Amino acid sequence: MKHVAQLLCLSALLLVAACGPGEEAARYDILIVNGTVYDGSLATPGTANIGISGDRIVSMDAAADADAGQIIDAGGLAVVPGFIDPHTHAEDEVFDVETSANINYLTQGVTTVFIGNDGRGIPERAEGVSKMQSQGIGTNVAFFVGHGTVREKAMGLENRAPTDQELEQMRELVAEDMRAGALGLSSGLFYTPGNFAETEEVIELAKVAAEYGGVYDSHMRDESSYNIGVLGSIRELIQIGEEANIPVHAAHLKALGRDVWGQSGDIIALVAAARERGVDVTADQYPWRASGTRFASALIPDWVRADSTEAMFGRLDNPDLQDRIREEMEANLWRRGGKDSLLVTGESEWRGMTLGEIAEQMGSEPVDAAVEVVRSGNPSIASFNMNPDDMAAIAIQPWVMTGSDGSNGHPRKYASYPKAYRDLVVEGELMPMEQFVHRSSGLVADFFSLCDRGYLAEGRKADIAILDLENFTPVADFQNPTLLSTGVIHLLVNGTPAIADGERVPGLPGEVVNLQRLQCNQ
Repeated sequence: MKHVAQLLCLSALLLVAACGPGEEAARYDILIVNGTVYDGSLATPGTANIGISGDRIVSMDAAADADAGQIIDAGGLAVVPGFIDPHTHAEDEVFDVETSANINYLTQGVTTVFIGNDGRGIPERAEGVSKMQSQGIGTNVAFFVGHGTVREKAMGLENRAPTDQELEQMRELVAEDMRAGALGLSSGLFYTPGNFAETEEVIELAKVAAEYGGVYDSHMRDESSYNIGVLGSIRELIQIGEEANIPVHAAHLKALGRDVWGQSGDIIALVAAARERGVDVTADQYPWRASGTRFASALIPDWVRADSTEAMFGRLDNPDLQDRIREEMEANLWRRGGKDSLLVTGESEWRGMTLGEIAEQMGSEPVDAAVEVVRSGNPSIASFNMNPDDMAAIAIQPWVMTGSDGSNGHPRKYASYPKAYRDLVVEGELMPMEQFVHRSSGLVADFFSLCDRGYLAEGRKADIAILDLENFTPVADFQNPTLLSTGVIHLLVNGTPAIADGERVPGLPGEVVNLQRLQCNQ
């Protein structure tokens, strides 16, 4: 064995000696040349030839004529890190072998998606992760522990504080998922059962996530004026960060509804003050005036939705509660912008119709029509409730990321990244291209501790998008929400082509991200 080792060493020395000064000793699997490179930082773009071996970038300064298995000429194109979407609802796609390629995200330049947001987690997490790994996925997938999922396992949908025993059970469930590689704790404090949790409960569970290097990600308790208000929710988010000593992230940050339009300045001031005193606070934002939820969540009061669907219907049928329910639903409808601002996007006989159109067809009042639609399946809706000035003010903050919150029936699942590029860089001229790339890649990787992705740098995973910026355009809209975006010419996921010359390449090169097992050369 010693003799064999000596021969191998001699062969290696001869190979090196055969290469003259300045010549490439390594053969790259893929070499990207001639592109305008945005590396994921805020640095101005430059030119660089990128050498890739296996799933990693091994050179950012390769010779243009280096030996490579494949050469991609990116002349006239932008070379960027694959975008990382911190808030998706891609569970249905990545668990289904027919859709696990996640092509709607690949064609936006997205190479990594997060799932389990809004406190939902992944039902049967171990089975879900195993299924993704065994059948394959097109994008990388990272996941959260869901506060709502954990709470429901421990205490059902009861509207009360947990007992000491239940809280301890929830702590262990959070720890179990964190040990399995979760990014952190996700909450949906606007949704049942998360809305039944007091702040102290969330702090205790966030402390567990912090022990494993995780973050706290939240669909806040109120993005409007439903209960504590959007400013109260920002304060609660910051309080959780301070008391649990954990980085905190506001999902799909917005000022939702006319009651709170104009409060973006106050939101920004609260976050800036917290960051100044050392609290790591960030947010993501999608580029659409319409949010997405379900009819019940938008209009039916949370106390009516408590416990179970059957209990909700029982309260809706209770004549003693009718006046109170109607009054609160009317207020919620006004807050959302009225009957013509709610568009059915989910699978339903009412799909493509506004609440106003449904009410007219039914011959009933809008709130009565809404209840009937909830009874018939409670479909997803698009709710046009945001002010463009607030959106722009939030967008330009250095701590705001791009995200899709992609839900079925809403074009944001297919078009958020090219639309954000068009709105923020091209048409709105709110930021330079390098800031858009950073908010869509490096900033996300930094906050969520994905130390092996998010930047074009030696040692990082070769998640790379090559874009034709003139044609990087959203195609999906509310009438046709599943049309694929254009402009992604080449896309690599872990060093493997997923899109080449604008066409999908068969294969499923994605990985399940495990926060506890990242291999980083830093």
